[in-house]
Amino acid sequence: MLKVVAIMLSGMAVGFLMRKRRLRVVPHAVTVLIWLLLFFLGVEVGENPQVIQGISHLGVEALWLSLSGLVGTIAFSWALWKWVSRQKGGDGK
Repeated sequence: MLKVVAIMLSGMAVGFLMRKRRLRVVPHAVTVLIWLLLFFLGVEVGENPQVIQGISHLGVEALWLSLSGLVGTIAFSWALWKWVSRQKGGDGK
């Protein structure tokens, strides 16, 4: 963990020292590195037999969490809309 913090702090220091320069390659390099990280994460997950065996259970659980989050967001947004409309003196429509 200390290595991760040290690398991050060194990157911040380099960024601070080079803040006056326009580095056009950095956004492209970050994008490519994120793609590589995602690829290697997929390789790591694919190598794990426990994850592969439980993929159907994980999929059902992910679907349940997504739908629950969606329903909760819609319900709370609707309730907030009604509350704000009442505060303004509107009819809530």
